[in-house]
Order: sequence, then structure tokens, then C-alpha cells
Amino acid sequence: MDKLRALKYFISVAETGSFTRSAEFFTVPPSSLSRRIADLEKDLGATLFKRSTRVVKLTEIGQSYYQQVDKILAELEHSDEAVRNYQSKPMGRLKISAMGGFGEAILLPLLDEFTELHPLITLDIHLSDELSALGRDDVDLAVRGGYAPNERVVAIKLMANQFIPAAAPSYIQKYGYPHQASDLAKHRGLYFRTPSGPTPWICELNGQWQDVSAPAEVISNAGTWLLEKAVKGGGIVMMPRWVLAPYIEKGRLTELTISPPISTTQNPAFGIYLLYQKQRYHIPKIKAAVDFLVARIKGR
Repeated sequence: MDKLRALKYFISVAETGSFTRSAEFFTVPPSSLSRRIADLEKDLGATLFKRSTRVVKLTEIGQSYYQQVDKILAELEHSDEAVRNYQSKPMGRLKISAMGGFGEAILLPLLDEFTELHPLITLDIHLSDELSALGRDDVDLAVRGGYAPNERVVAIKLMANQFIPAAAPSYIQKYGYPHQASDLAKHRGLYFRTPSGPTPWICELNGQWQDVSAPAEVISNAGTWLLEKAVKGGGIVMMPRWVLAPYIEKGRLTELTISPPISTTQNPAFGIYLLYQKQRYHIPKIKAAVDFLVARIKGR
């Protein structure tokens, strides 16, 4: 049994709660991953997971084992990385995880320039709206929308991520302009499905935050499709300003000024963050990427 690989599989399943998602990450069949963990349990003589058709949870001894193994694997990875990186030039595989929409619109176009500057670095890019834990997912850098995380990582705010409402001129002509937040009840909403579900539209009324979401016309994690629906007059969409700006500039969508202003969060610190582990900044490939992305994106 390849115990190191089995332990990595174990850590992943413990943190995702899913054999299937872990197998997808490691690009192996779920049956192979499950068999490795079963061999690990047999070797230890202990059951590490409670399995059911809906959920996978750690047993009590599994939780204890996870806490110990997670620290050991992190220390081993840091030791290996230190030995591998005596080189002075940025080189090797650089793994970056980023949000799908941000990755396609902003990150990927910039990486062509980065590759020209650092030809010895092999980029390994994964676009997903699922949250990434840097240690767990074997990711060097992550770009995420939200708040500065509680993880023990460096979080650099690259740009604001303010969500704004917009609709096509044809939609406004047909359904009217929602001047007040209360007007939204008579309109149609196009909602982006995040990993935790559709994000409600909220605003502050009489000193309290209230849900003023329009009835859902469609809900999807296909952002491009939702934008096409909005442009065709299918409903009101709430997306980051950086996503909607090109459509608003061309007149295909109109930013809606609603009173009180609606949002998707009560926290003004909502933004897009570049995340990395502090102790790894000295590694040439990571330093090169962090410095490049901050210089090209921060403050947009």
C-alpha cells in the first residue's frame, strides 16, 4: 500500500466529506480512492469514517487521526519544498485555483504575459467556485471572492467585489423600472448559484437588513448564460461590477439605481483576495506569481 497517497486521500475526504469530490480532484476513480482508504483502515485496524448514502463523516478515532496526520503531512510538504527550491530562478509547476468567472475574464488573459516572463514555470490552473484550502488541495495560490479568510494564510485584497443590479433596456421597457426595493417583488430575478446556493438580495430597511429578492426566473451556476438571459430582457441580474461593466458600457445592460441600495452582503469588506501561505512566499515561483498578480490586478 502506498501509505502516503492513502493519507492524502484520507485528508481530502475528511475535509470535503465526499469520496466523489476527492476522487475528482485527484483524477482517480472513486472506487480506487475508496479502496485505498479501506486498505488504510485495515492496516490501522480502525474505522475512520461513518459512511451513508448521503454523508461521510469522521468517526471519533478518525477525527483524532486526522488532526495528527494533517500536521505531519503539512510539515513534510514544507520540508520537501525547501529542499526542492534551492534554485534561484522561478521554475516548476505552479498550481493556482480561482473563481470561474474571474479566472476567465481577468486571470487567464494575464497569465499569457506571466508565461512569457517566466518560461520555466508550468502553470496548472483550476477554475472553480468551490472553496479551496491551500494545504488540503495542494494549491500554491488561490483567488477567492468574499472576505479575508480565517485560515492561517496571507490574504491580499486585489479588488472590490461589489455586486450591482442591472437589466436590459428591453426588460425595463416591458416591466418598468424598480425604483424602490419593495418594487422588486413584482419583477424577475436571474440568480447565480454559488456552492452554498443562490445569494439573496438584501437591503437595510428601518435599521434592519431584509431580504428583498425578486421572484426567481432562473437559477444557474452558468454565469455567461445568465448574462445572455439578462441581455435578452429575461430579468434582473445581480453580479459584480467588474463582470457587468462591459455590458453597461455598451448599453446592453442598464445599472439600476434602487432605494435603499440592494446588495448581497452586509459586509463592506467584500472583495477578491489572493491567498497564499506566508512561509512559502520565499519560493521563487510563488513570489514571482504573487508580485505579478498584485501589480497587474490590485486596485482595478
